[in-house]
Amino acid sequence: MAASAAVPGPLRALVLANPASGSHSPQLVGEVAELCASYLEGTEVHLTTAPGDATVAVRRALERPSRAPGLIVVIGGDGTVREAIQGMAGAAGRAALAVVPGGTGNSGYKMLWGERPWTESLKAILTDSGVGGSARLRRLDLARLAETRQHVYLGACSGVIADALITARDIPLTGRERYARAFAETAAGYVPYPGRVTVDGRVVHEGPTVLANVGGGRYRGGRFLVLPDSLLDDGLLDVCVIGDGVPATQVPGLTLNADHMRHPATVYARGRTITVERTDGHRLPLEHDGEYQHGIGSSATFEVLPAALAVWAPADPPDPRRAELI
Repeated sequence: MAASAAVPGPLRALVLANPASGSHSPQLVGEVAELCASYLEGTEVHLTTAPGDATVAVRRALERPSRAPGLIVVIGGDGTVREAIQGMAGAAGRAALAVVPGGTGNSGYKMLWGERPWTESLKAILTDSGVGGSARLRRLDLARLAETRQHVYLGACSGVIADALITARDIPLTGRERYARAFAETAAGYVPYPGRVTVDGRVVHEGPTVLANVGGGRYRGGRFLVLPDSLLDDGLLDVCVIGDGVPATQVPGLTLNADHMRHPATVYARGRTITVERTDGHRLPLEHDGEYQHGIGSSATFEVLPAALAVWAPADPPDPRRAELI
């Protein structure tokens, strides 16, 4: 990622947290708010009340004629981050995102700050964001799902990963254990769907499909390197397709260390526009950023939005190749 020109640090912050999350911690919210308040002119805390509330809260805060926050701090997992980003859309240059890991996957935090403690990263943003500092403002690519006009932050996936979200609803567990159980149940006997993936008008895959993952973030679920070669600001979207040569049950083990990239049933490509289809006309099972997309028909088209999201990240980002070995 290339750093932007030096910019002044934020003066005001909006801190968002989801109290309905199974990993919600009032103590963590208090610690984040206290740290922000000790360095900034103004800090506001908003606890979300329903799905979509984070999006509304961010939009309202950024529309203020004065005292709008220059920093949106999201405490939570990738779903809460996703909602905040929808609210930041169209407000380019008015606010930047900072993530404090407080969810299950935390892929969005890991792809920026690696394994660094959140206290270290947030303090760097608040105190060390000038020239020569340890935090820099960067602009990351997003994707837009054409059918819904929603922004995609980490990635979107069709197939077994999406269907496992439906299974997870009936499992009385929480966190990673819940999704791991759901995936195992979904993958057992999973029948690949008939699919096609097109990148910038070129068909790169057609046939039985276990999954097709589109996006910019390397990680899904905070652990799995589905898109290990992805760059966050190259102006392109990556896509990884796993065909029926890989049993669905083997996907977690293979993607944990990117071993799927050496399998002949894997196709990897990148481009500006990527379409994922189900060729039998049935509904495409699809999720993005951990949310199942019920309104999708038989196809989904993703368009890259270059440099669409301002985020605070380390001036010396973690080496992705080293991260893959952890």
